[in-house]
This record gives sequence, structure tokens and C-alpha cells, in this order.
Amino acid sequence: MKKILVAFALVLNISIVSNAGDVFESVEHHYADSDGVKIHYVTKGEGPVLVMLHGFPDFWYTWRYQIEELSKNFKVAAVDLRGYNKSAAPKGVSNYAMPLLMKDVIAVIDDLQVEKATLVANDWGGAIAWQVATFYPNRVERLVACNIPHPAGISSYLAKNPSTGQYAQDFKKENAHESLTAEGLTSLHTGLSNLERKRYIDAFERSSFEGMLNYYKANYPAPPPTGAPATASPAPAVRKVKAPVLIIYGTQDKALPPGMLNNTWDYVDNDVTMLTIKDAGHFVQQEAHEKVNRMIKLWLREGPVEN
Repeated sequence: MKKILVAFALVLNISIVSNAGDVFESVEHHYADSDGVKIHYVTKGEGPVLVMLHGFPDFWYTWRYQIEELSKNFKVAAVDLRGYNKSAAPKGVSNYAMPLLMKDVIAVIDDLQVEKATLVANDWGGAIAWQVATFYPNRVERLVACNIPHPAGISSYLAKNPSTGQYAQDFKKENAHESLTAEGLTSLHTGLSNLERKRYIDAFERSSFEGMLNYYKANYPAPPPTGAPATASPAPAVRKVKAPVLIIYGTQDKALPPGMLNNTWDYVDNDVTMLTIKDAGHFVQQEAHEKVNRMIKLWLREGPVEN
């Protein structure tokens, strides 16, 4: 498993310069109930609600740059996904199936006592956000997808390029979680200050490594059969997202390369705005936080272009 983590780190190629104002002590902590599963989230600011969803391996603090800036005009709610940090970690792969992950987000929106929220998400959080926007259209005002294509685009790309997702197939192996450590997961994030590094280690020590990998076991596409041609089958018809979408993509992402976008905009029945950042990778919200913050603020203020 150590080799798997090293490979994953090389795939991510994370490079983060840590110079954000620290929001760790200034946020308020809350818990939403998702059919008996406790979901932790933090809030700061007042105004229209932004719900932020992290990926693997991370926790709400990945959005610290966005919380600090966007809370000046919005109420920002950054979630710990189930299995992570202070959220509950139910046992069993089935407890990490996408329908339950979507319900967690709806539980947070309900707990915030609003009808709709804008979702801002990365990695697994983004995969969940795309589905929430698809199946709960009346609860999503807008969607900001940070380095996360539409799931149909990911599946199509992996069918043609299965080696890209080999790290994820390794995560799906039985007992793969037993070799994970808080320190090892934290090492995937470079550029942290000593204090930030400690916060990541503390959060991962509270987390369930088994739960983290259950996301892959329950939801990640299976590799094509051995010997199958490297072509994708025609994609089945999928529901389209009704909300306006902003896609922000660091083009140096090796885990989810830009080719995975695969005409993502075809799955959106509304305007799609895209910003590509050539000197950023998978965790674009940290690696290029100033550009990300500026784009989100501009897009939320101006909205999609009217015909």
C-alpha cells in the first residue's frame, strides 16, 4: 500500500504554497443528521449559501482559502464527507453508495434551512455534487466543479484509458485501507505549514481509512475486461444538470486529466463557463486559490450569460 500511496502522490503532483489567512479558529461547527449518520460541517459568513465538498484525502479545511475570501459576501458551509474527520463513518461498502452520499448533502442544505444552495466541489465531493445537481435539481442553485468532470465523461475516458485509474483499482483491493496512515495521507499534500500539517494529521487520525476507500469500492467504475478493445461503448442516456455550471480545471491534473471532460457540457442543460489554469493540478482550489476565488466571485456576481 505504501507503493500505492507513492504512486498516487506522483499522479496528483500536488504543489501548494500555504499563505492563506487561517480560518480554523473562526468557523462555527455544526452537525446535520442524514438518516442517522452524523455529518459535520463548518460555516462562516452571511448571505447566499455555498456548500463546499472535498475529496480524497482531505477534509473541510481544503477550502480554507475560499472560506476566508468568499465568506465576505456569502455564507460558506464546508462539509466533512462521511468517513472523514468529525463526520460519522458507518461500516460497510454499501453505506458509501452514491444515493446515500447525495442524501448527506441534502441533509446539510436542510440543516442550513435554505431551499437551494450553490455547490462548490472537488474530486469525490465533485462526483457527489454532479449527481446532486442531476437528481435534486430543485435544491441546487449553481454548481462549481473544481477538477472534476461529469461522471459520464470519467467513465468514458477510463474505458479507453484504464491505466489512468489503476491507483483507484488498487484502492478497491480487500484490506487496502490497513496500510494507510494519517502521516502518509498528509504527505500527499505538500506546501503545508507545520500547523496545517498537524491539522491534517489530526483530521485523518479521526477519520476512517476503510470509509475513505469505500468511496472507490462502491462507486468507481470497474476496469474493462482483459482483452477488451480500448474503445468505449456508447454512453447510455443520462439526465442533464439543469443548473448553471462553472468548471475550473488545473490542466496539470494527472489523476483526472483534462481529457476526462469528454464534452462534459453536453450533460448540462444550461450555460457552462470554463476556466482552465495551466500551472495548477488536481487540488486547484489550493494550488491556484487566488484565481479560483476571483473566478467564483465574478461568476456568482455576474451569473451565466443571458441570451
